[in-house]
Amino acid sequence: MNVKAKRITTIAMLCALAYVVMAVGRVPVVLFLKYDPKDVVITLGGLIWGPMTACLVSVLVSVLEMFTVSDTGILGCIMNILSTCAFACTASAIYRKKRTLAGAVAGLAAGCAVMVSAMLLWNYLITPLYMGYPREAVAELLLPAFLPFNLLKSGLNSGITFLLYKPVVSSLRKSGLIDAPSGPAARRPVGLLLLAAVLVATCVLILLARNGLL
Repeated sequence: MNVKAKRITTIAMLCALAYVVMAVGRVPVVLFLKYDPKDVVITLGGLIWGPMTACLVSVLVSVLEMFTVSDTGILGCIMNILSTCAFACTASAIYRKKRTLAGAVAGLAAGCAVMVSAMLLWNYLITPLYMGYPREAVAELLLPAFLPFNLLKSGLNSGITFLLYKPVVSSLRKSGLIDAPSGPAARRPVGLLLLAAVLVATCVLILLARNGLL
């Protein structure tokens, strides 16, 4: 398979997987805000194939979501793209420059910070346009609603991405979709994996509690 065909196949695979997990994994959190795990798939794609892949998949999946399951129209699509790119492209751009454990952790942490900050701004600017809320009312919701939601979303995405990255990469190498490393295998960061697992478990419990399931 040549490079161009492999890239098209990769993007199609990521788009399909991201769309499926979005469609089946949407969980209401607060107000009109819902969590879905598509950013995990897109971020994994970005970490493996680069930030441009993450950006392209984000746009394609968000547009497809707009025409199928979303009821927020073009503005909701724009917000989806902004949120996903802020997280996935930031994380993958940093990791591309420093392909180490420290680079991955720094990338995911930076992705969380950029996404949370960006979405506070964009929710303030765009939410009044498609929800019909006065801007003053949206401003009052930034800290009690939008900030916790985006912290929860970015924390959950970071933890799941960190836990899945190694097994996903190993599977892709076995299937020949990415090249095997030439150097010695890195040791598994047990402490960080446990921390990521605790972060994911905490976020899941918060989601369950918010939906009255605990």
